[in-house]
Amino acid sequence: MRVVVDFDRCESNALCMAEAPEVFEVRDDDFLYVLDENPPEELRAKVELAVARCPKQAITLEG
Repeated sequence: MRVVVDFDRCESNALCMAEAPEVFEVRDDDFLYVLDENPPEELRAKVELAVARCPKQAITLEG
């Protein structure tokens, strides 16, 4: 699985970080960082929830 973020759409509201902090982080500069672009399969449910919760639909999964 590969996490893809459309940073032009992302508002860095941290909803994804709340669901999958192992993968997403919004830092003090108010930008979203993907900590693990290819997270392990055991995180799939958390990452899928993060994708679903993104209000701008800026996150997609490949694979």
